[in-house]
Amino acid sequence: MKRRVLITGLVFILLTACVVASPVPTVTPKPTVTITPTSIPTLTPTATPVVVDLRVLDKPVICRFGPGTVYELMDELSEGESASVVGRNESLTWLYIRDPGNPNGFCWVSADLTETHGAVKELPVVQSPASTVTDASLRVEPDRIVVSCDKFPQTIFLEAEITTNGPTFVTWRWEASTGVSSENTIRVFEQSGKQVINDYYRIGGPNDYWVKLHILAPNEIVKQVNVPVSCSPQ
Repeated sequence: MKRRVLITGLVFILLTACVVASPVPTVTPKPTVTITPTSIPTLTPTATPVVVDLRVLDKPVICRFGPGTVYELMDELSEGESASVVGRNESLTWLYIRDPGNPNGFCWVSADLTETHGAVKELPVVQSPASTVTDASLRVEPDRIVVSCDKFPQTIFLEAEITTNGPTFVTWRWEASTGVSSENTIRVFEQSGKQVINDYYRIGGPNDYWVKLHILAPNEIVKQVNVPVSCSPQ
């Protein structure tokens, strides 16, 4: 009897030990998913474009590259002719229009010489355009030299013409095939038009020379003339 009780007690102790030794399972909480609602874009209604029409009064009106008489003439509107106005300058003295003579072009007319219909003050302010060199030419005199070989040095005379479409500063220099070049020079254009530059260059002996007019600003243009030079012994 005592032996049965002893065995029963041992079994109870062993079972208790197994229960105590078993690890308690750890439950990992599921991550919380935060859903951020997608923002709805705000649609800004398109502004209604300002519609302004213009009519030329009692005499033809010049349409220019920029808002002022210092800019190049682009077109001329006849008496009674109409155009669409798309902008203005700050002071409302010049209007930016679609050029009737060039469907893809624009130009400026004086507000004093036209009659407008529409909300002119609501038109966008258009900045004055940057003036550029629109044309340049260079010629040399004489354009060919044939002399006795003891007649050097010889002098050639250069004449350049530079044209701009408005007031600007033009930076330029001479360059020659001998590797020499002049210093950069600035020429002031107070209004659109043409200015002439005269200079000379010394030729030291027979060769095929070239001289360039190199315009650096406001835009780059290069013009070149060739001067063949030969000599004959006495």
